[in-house]
Amino acid sequence: MTKTIKWGIAGLGNIARKFAEDLKRVAQAELVGVASTNRGRALAFQKEFNGQKAYGNYEDLYRDPKIQVIYIASLNQNHKDMTMAALEAGKGVLCEKPLGLNTEEIRAMIALAQKQNCFLMEALWSRFNPAIQKAKQWITAGQIGDPKFLYAEFSFYRLNIDSSHRLMDPKKGGGVLLDIGIYPLFLAYFILGKPKKIVAQSISANTGVDVQTSMILQYKNNQAVLYCGIANESDNNAKVGGTKGEILLHGFWHNAQKVELTQSGTTTQEDFPLEGNGYVPEIEEVNRCIASGKKESNLWSHQDAIELGKMVEQVFEKIK
Repeated sequence: MTKTIKWGIAGLGNIARKFAEDLKRVAQAELVGVASTNRGRALAFQKEFNGQKAYGNYEDLYRDPKIQVIYIASLNQNHKDMTMAALEAGKGVLCEKPLGLNTEEIRAMIALAQKQNCFLMEALWSRFNPAIQKAKQWITAGQIGDPKFLYAEFSFYRLNIDSSHRLMDPKKGGGVLLDIGIYPLFLAYFILGKPKKIVAQSISANTGVDVQTSMILQYKNNQAVLYCGIANESDNNAKVGGTKGEILLHGFWHNAQKVELTQSGTTTQEDFPLEGNGYVPEIEEVNRCIASGKKESNLWSHQDAIELGKMVEQVFEKIK
């Protein structure tokens, strides 16, 4: 693919910075415009990452005729409105996970993307991680036999943050389930599919958001045990055990750089050195889709986003 895809970035926090750094690594990606409600921040971001234009509001970014796709990296509660506005302006959208706070929001965003004939994808970068893809290939090839058990967690210590922090504020889409629990849920969905039943329990902060959530996903012939939290440190490994072997994704597994396959006591390891911050494969997939005129990715489709959203909702029903 030689066609250059022209990008915009809306919302210029820490994740946007990491994404912009990786955008510079992709030869077929060009940063045209960036936007923040703080024009000074936008100008500084534009200068640092060699963007062409800086906007002090999002609407002007959405209307920029040169931009083909916009990466939305704002807070969770803004994802729907910002995505809808970009789609209304005829732009493709890569929106940070979670795509919406619930499946109603997700379905509305997808419906508008289809109406506008625009590309839309949830920015679930782990789906494109080479080590995770290798693990999936091993499982599909029968290297561990029938998968029977999956364990995944995403946790770190942050209980010392202020109650106004986005993780602690329910009005900002806070809580660990929406922010990081989506990762272990994704891995279970990606490897094992849709569960028959979910049970879950959580511990909440004084603000009402969950700070620790444990989940068990029941399938017909296997189970997944998942955990997310900001109450403890962890190696954040993930593993899948089968009737003939085991796969280990080294933590932080959601951006793993190596994966191990163990069969009958013999271990095979494959290394996937990190390219930049880990967003390059995701950016390349969006570029491929837009260059070929596709409106959704086959690797992380609209339906995948809905199914993951349903799983999050099922967990919320259990922990309320």
